[in-house]
Amino acid sequence: MPFYVYAQDQPGVADQLMELCEEHWSYMDRFDDRLILRGPTVSDDGEEHTGSVHVVNLADRAEAERFARDEPFWKAGLYRDLLVVAAEVLLSRAPAADVPYTLVTARWPLPADAEGDTAHDAGERRDLLGAEPDGRLVFVAALADDEGAGTTGAVAAVRALPDEARELVRPFAERLAGGRPATLTAQRWERGGRN
Repeated sequence: MPFYVYAQDQPGVADQLMELCEEHWSYMDRFDDRLILRGPTVSDDGEEHTGSVHVVNLADRAEAERFARDEPFWKAGLYRDLLVVAAEVLLSRAPAADVPYTLVTARWPLPADAEGDTAHDAGERRDLLGAEPDGRLVFVAALADDEGAGTTGAVAAVRALPDEARELVRPFAERLAGGRPATLTAQRWERGGRN
């Protein structure tokens, strides 16, 4: 089962991140065959590391929490916030190196009377991207409530700068939200890993 794991950096930890970089990569190498997407979020100018994104296929939430909390940057206290959410991958293409990407996250509340997400099944959710999804989309996943109560958001990696990326994601995020108000955030993202 895929999980979206996002960790936001503490302020002023750039030197410590660099010191632990090899330890972080070695840890991630253990999950290489299960990593669907990985890489850091960065400042608008691309110069400063601001967080880490991993979409990883694991057995269950407990294993996903272990994956996140055993990560060297987290154990060293370099992250201030950690999010672990079940994900349904709708689109996954290999991102190119040295190309500007943006990570767009859309979140919306579950309805008060959520009995399961019957508005869209998996195939219908993929159709929300369009028959031929825009080539600038390299990754899209629906974020789900662990209790099966429904979709609570989406995350997309887009080959575009933040403003353009947000507008590209907005139409299908609004359809996926089923009329619920969606909040979209966009931040620069880079493909991660050793290669």
